[in-house]
Amino acid sequence: MNSKGLADIIKECGVVGAGGAGFPTYMKIDERANTILMNCAECEPLLKLHRQLLQLHAQEIVETFALIADVVGAEEAIIGVKEEYRQTIASLMGCIDAYPKVKLHLLQGAYPMGDEVVLIYEATGKVISPGGLPIEAGVAVLNVETVYNIYRGMQESAPVTDKVVSVVGEVENPVTVRVPLGCTIEETVAQAGKVTIDHPVYLLGGPMMGRIGNASDTITKTTNAILVLPEDHFIIQRKNGNTSIELKRAASVCCQCQMCTDLCPRHALGHPIEPHKFMRSAANRDFQNTSVFLDTFFCSSCGLCELFSCPQGLSPRTLIGVYKDGLRKSGVKVPKGVTATPVQDARAYRKVPEKRLEARLGLTKYDRPAPLQDTVIPVKKVKESLSQHIGAPAIANVKKGTFVERGQKIADAAAGLSVPIHASIDGIVTDVTERYIIIEAK
Repeated sequence: MNSKGLADIIKECGVVGAGGAGFPTYMKIDERANTILMNCAECEPLLKLHRQLLQLHAQEIVETFALIADVVGAEEAIIGVKEEYRQTIASLMGCIDAYPKVKLHLLQGAYPMGDEVVLIYEATGKVISPGGLPIEAGVAVLNVETVYNIYRGMQESAPVTDKVVSVVGEVENPVTVRVPLGCTIEETVAQAGKVTIDHPVYLLGGPMMGRIGNASDTITKTTNAILVLPEDHFIIQRKNGNTSIELKRAASVCCQCQMCTDLCPRHALGHPIEPHKFMRSAANRDFQNTSVFLDTFFCSSCGLCELFSCPQGLSPRTLIGVYKDGLRKSGVKVPKGVTATPVQDARAYRKVPEKRLEARLGLTKYDRPAPLQDTVIPVKKVKESLSQHIGAPAIANVKKGTFVERGQKIADAAAGLSVPIHASIDGIVTDVTERYIIIEAK
């Protein structure tokens, strides 16, 4: 098989990054990649799914990972896994010797180790240029579930129709479940038994970078976790903050201590993002130095600055996000040709231990086992979004009243960067719009 053949299979099966922005994976099958890197660092505290999936399906995932390396002609295939994931490591050690290109790289339990720029440096020593792509440095990064979805597409001709999701927090039995795309958050949370509080708030994606969602929101190809929290929890209060008030607070109490910058993971790697300078300029409406605002494009939005670093409880990440959105809407592009400065010597001493972060956020009591249930749960209705990935939304190719089978293509990839969407259950199409398709089981 050549790289185009593999890329075609991946695209036809609708495989995208199983988390983050959902970058279409066929674009990562690139012969410029000298190194391919599998991310098993879990992007957020409390998430379990990637380590569990790799432990359960180690043989299939490693075999597929090695095949991808051979197809693109990569010299090495590195699995980055946190050293505390002992059971996962044991499963890998039972099969990895059969694949000479594949090796393990053990990672510290620090946040945000799952950030691909951080992971690439830890595993290869390469610094991705600010605003650049990993492939420009000869690296392609895939997470565990993405590689498993490639395996299913290659070996079983199975398109992506379901998602593995960790359900944790204020639930009776934390669990990691496999659910059909388009089922609701409420249905997914129900798999963890009784919700143990009144008026729960659903945080989708994780405590640091997740967003507050509704019970009626639906699972997409990038939904990794649902964290159920009380409405008065510290994290929920921070995420519900008023940006106008936060800007006024920054003007009144930011002491320019630089802790937000000192602990910024991208800044430590030489990227020109300095949150303390942004806070000073934004709070005082000082626009003389435009680079302070343009450099916000290099923020990864990991959230350490506002949820861990700042002693005043200010919100650099949130305000940076507002400014970035404003710049994009005004047509401002990410600055090109920016060069990273040398990696800071102090970086090794400024990593944030994940357990300490959990304690600071009041999450330690939620760090409980959430065993993987690897069978797809049955549901009676799904609402599948046509935009489950970065790039152009898929285009519906079915009409209301059509009977579809699970795995059937119901939306074609659009021109440009896009992938198709497939039915996640058997049933009748009851509604079709430019944004979603509803299927009801019959």
